[in-house]
Amino acid sequence: MIERFVMLKLKPEWSDEAGRAAVLAHSMDVLPRVPQVRDVHVGLPADDASERSWDIALVIRLDRIEDLPAYATDPLHADYVSNYLGPRVECKKAWNFTV
Repeated sequence: MIERFVMLKLKPEWSDEAGRAAVLAHSMDVLPRVPQVRDVHVGLPADDASERSWDIALVIRLDRIEDLPAYATDPLHADYVSNYLGPRVECKKAWNFTV
């Protein structure tokens, strides 16, 4: 099992409570529908230091690391990243771990 941790720093106009909630809700609507995704968890910063660095944390579970290319290029995921996150995200970092 692979867990992909994605940290999002939103653009200032999206980094308030309403903006975070909108991105979080949309992410939870789209990501579970990508065929390679087995589970999704989202989180908001729990303390001031975290909030200064990141706005949203996504944890996406895939069966195998070999599923990552298909996940990344799936049309639903590609549209989400390019057309939804793209205009809202200032910085994005992602890491993959075997669990």
